[in-house]
Amino acid sequence: MPRLESMHAPRTPMRRLLIALIAASAPVALAHDEKGECPHQSQAQASTASSRLKSGEVLRRGAPLPKDGKPLPLAKVLASSPKDGQVVLVDGVIRRACQQAGCWMELAPSGGGEGVRVTFKDYGFFVPTDSAGADARVEGTVAVRTIPKEQVAHYESEGATVANKAPDGTARELRIVATGVELKR
Repeated sequence: MPRLESMHAPRTPMRRLLIALIAASAPVALAHDEKGECPHQSQAQASTASSRLKSGEVLRRGAPLPKDGKPLPLAKVLASSPKDGQVVLVDGVIRRACQQAGCWMELAPSGGGEGVRVTFKDYGFFVPTDSAGADARVEGTVAVRTIPKEQVAHYESEGATVANKAPDGTARELRIVATGVELKR
């Protein structure tokens, strides 16, 4: 029996190292949804800042949007009370974007009115921080969540407008987690 214990002993530090490596390589950006933190890493800031949205240009991020898909106006989608997990293809105007790294944007109907916050799947891409005022087509999944008051405060500190706030500071949020976006100024 002692021989079995000694055979497994060398594996224990290796297992610990492997677990630590896996944990360290997990996407840091996923913490945004759980802790209210944004992935404002200097590398993300530099890559976003270098890709300003120019007049007349179409900027694509993430997965290509379907060529044959006709986007619905955001106002129409919001009026239909979309369900959590529903995939949508919408268009609207960017009201504001995260000024730190472009890790979210507020999309509003073209004619004005209540909009939604758009984040990007697995934070695999960002939009330029100067995207406000651009027209946008977005494909993604609707997510309906209650966000904690700390996250509400974090978003507001970045310039976001958070609707549906409860007296305790939390907010019920309908957002779109985009798989792809196209922006045009």
